[in-house]
Amino acid sequence: MIAVIVPAHNEEQLLGRCLRALGRAARTLTARGEEVQTVVVLDACSDASEAVARAHGVQLLKVQARNVGQARRAGAALMLERGARWLAFTDADSCVPADWLLCQLAFAADAVCGTVHVDTWQAHQDAALRERYLAHYQAREGHRHIHGANLGICARAYEKVGGFQPLPLHEDVQLVNDLQQSGAHIVWTARNSVSTSSRKDCRVRGGFGDFLNNLNGLA
Repeated sequence: MIAVIVPAHNEEQLLGRCLRALGRAARTLTARGEEVQTVVVLDACSDASEAVARAHGVQLLKVQARNVGQARRAGAALMLERGARWLAFTDADSCVPADWLLCQLAFAADAVCGTVHVDTWQAHQDAALRERYLAHYQAREGHRHIHGANLGICARAYEKVGGFQPLPLHEDVQLVNDLQQSGAHIVWTARNSVSTSSRKDCRVRGGFGDFLNNLNGLA
């Protein structure tokens, strides 16, 4: 079974779009005989995120951690108990391409680190922000970007390093570093880039949204 884990903290506005995209990616695999299960980890949600997730027929897991590392870890643990052989992670404000899961599995690697691209720049008024971002970002094969919004790991490699640590920030970086230390075969690809939000009201302080906010303030 292929598992998809989506942490969510008050994501009623964007979660539906995320789950529709995941549904398309799942159907691409199920058409080839693979079972795909998606779980939304509702982390201290006080909005309608649960209702949105239920409307899309995915599995739900509720935690009160307010910690993205712990949320990802809890979702992965649930899916490993259910027999997942591959864990795919994305974020509730992101949209994966239809071949996202297919691409991850095709590499036959221990882990696949993919790129992201901004879906729209409307949240930022600085016309030069996009140019500054693109000058920094390496959307190519062999890049070294790490995003929880576009990450896939085989169950064996994940369990070998102890999985995600319950960190409030950079839990994805820590996990990939642990995988590298273990000698895991990691593919760094731009072939399955995930669209992500450029919103300013970040859910994780110091994450991708804050990176854009800080970049926006540069001269």
